[in-house]
Amino acid sequence: MNKEIEVRFLEINKNELAEKLIKLGAKDKGENILNETIFYDSDLSWLEEKRFVRLRTIGNVTTLTYKENRGQTIDSAHEVESIVDNPEKMTKLLENVGLIAYRRQEKKRHSFLLGDTAIDIDTWPNIPPYVELEGKSEDELQQISASLGFSWGSAVFDDAKSVIEKKYNIPIGKMRWFTFSRFE
Repeated sequence: MNKEIEVRFLEINKNELAEKLIKLGAKDKGENILNETIFYDSDLSWLEEKRFVRLRTIGNVTTLTYKENRGQTIDSAHEVESIVDNPEKMTKLLENVGLIAYRRQEKKRHSFLLGDTAIDIDTWPNIPPYVELEGKSEDELQQISASLGFSWGSAVFDDAKSVIEKKYNIPIGKMRWFTFSRFE
């Protein structure tokens, strides 16, 4: 599995940050809506173990990802990802091997690339936008963070689900729909 080295900064001004990124020479990769289905095992033990399978569609490209983040540190997330050509068949396959399509969710993402660092400005339903930086090392992320005006002391290393639950008191782990049009 691939190890992810990532950090988040919460409650950002997305327009100001996008302007700053462009001034620093970042490549604007565009803005998309990400539609996701989150799958857990049948007894839902994966919820507590902080692991899941995600089927994500961006435009006409769908990926399947197994992800786990048990440590909630800068480098504790691990994932394996592959492109899927038929999301409906993949959903049936996952359900046939015992996984449950537990939650539908969506977010808006504006993506940038600054050097080797991927920078995503995410907007979820009912919470302020935040930025996620993913790079090759903690030092790289600290340097990029500083160039963007973020204090490393305010960095958040939790995954998105934990941020949404802890910071904003939204029980996303118990929700079946976390979209801009449906929130239950």
